[in-house]
Amino acid sequence: MNRAPRAQIVVVMGVSGVGKTTVAKGLSTVLGWTYAEGDAFHSEANVAKMAAGTPLTDEDRWPWLRSIGEWMSAEIAAGRSAVVTCSALRRVYRELVRAGRPEVVFCHLVADPGLIGDRMERRADHYMPASLLPSQLATLEPLEPDEPGVEVSVDGEAAQVIARALAALDLQPPGTRTPRDTRTREGNTR
Repeated sequence: MNRAPRAQIVVVMGVSGVGKTTVAKGLSTVLGWTYAEGDAFHSEANVAKMAAGTPLTDEDRWPWLRSIGEWMSAEIAAGRSAVVTCSALRRVYRELVRAGRPEVVFCHLVADPGLIGDRMERRADHYMPASLLPSQLATLEPLEPDEPGVEVSVDGEAAQVIARALAALDLQPPGTRTPRDTRTREGNTR
């Protein structure tokens, strides 16, 4: 009996400016999965606070994280795999987002802080000022070995980073074959 593949959720995480949106959109496109921008789940008050250069507190983040979790639950219930961005800087945030959702795995994007700061200074279409990068770096708790996820360097072009993320997550675009798929029933290669 063939069973439908189980929905999977990849949370592309890391500090602001590391490339979460670029990588998440790339993964979504390559895999044919639903994409959601985690920033869209922020309240207007959170966006205004960050735009003013004020770091968010845990109290600011809890409703945002719960909203992302609820969205993921709806995707899972509908049988849709998805990619969502979320800074998920602390383990407790990741635990909240993943609670009751074993389908969730994290893809932590990492880069030299200087590179991230340069990127933040150059982007004009985002409310998060580069002045908040130090507070994000101070808050960041990297994935622990017992957490479901991978760490991926953002060195290189976007396509290289997306390919690294796919490999690290052991995900393949639809229609691609693994080496074991190249054998016929009799064991001969095609």
